[in-house]
Amino acid sequence: MHRAQLHTFIFYPCFVVFAVRRLFNERRRESFTAYAARRFARKNITESASVFPSFLDNQPGEMQLIYQAVSQHQNLLEQIPCYCGCGDSVGHKDNYDCFIYKNHEDGSLVWDDHATRCQVCLDIAAESIVLYREGKSIQDIRDFIDKQYKEGYAEPTPTPDV
Repeated sequence: MHRAQLHTFIFYPCFVVFAVRRLFNERRRESFTAYAARRFARKNITESASVFPSFLDNQPGEMQLIYQAVSQHQNLLEQIPCYCGCGDSVGHKDNYDCFIYKNHEDGSLVWDDHATRCQVCLDIAAESIVLYREGKSIQDIRDFIDKQYKEGYAEPTPTPDV
């Protein structure tokens, strides 16, 4: 066997084993959901809520409308928990965090693409905003969401009581 063949025969399999073991050890320390959310999350900053982040460019119009509505309902959605598991996986505190990472004093926003990959986040935001526009109180909306997502979903985010 030639030296180049020996090198390929011995070192390539060792490299693959090392890479898989490293990935497995990373994932063992955290859930796969947390790993994926941390590894693939994208955030974009825009000058205001009227400017969409670039990660929404190829998303459906309905999703863009929900993101726009969320940016206008911070006070509501910061009081509504999310039930997708993002409290544990990425440290979200409420449903608003699934869409917007940070509001700056100058009006610029750091958008979070988490909700583009999560129907639970989108549904909770849309249902909450519709109920709010129908005149429901934040407490009534919170009670509705808690009841609706109580069973069959992840633990809620650690959103303080209303």
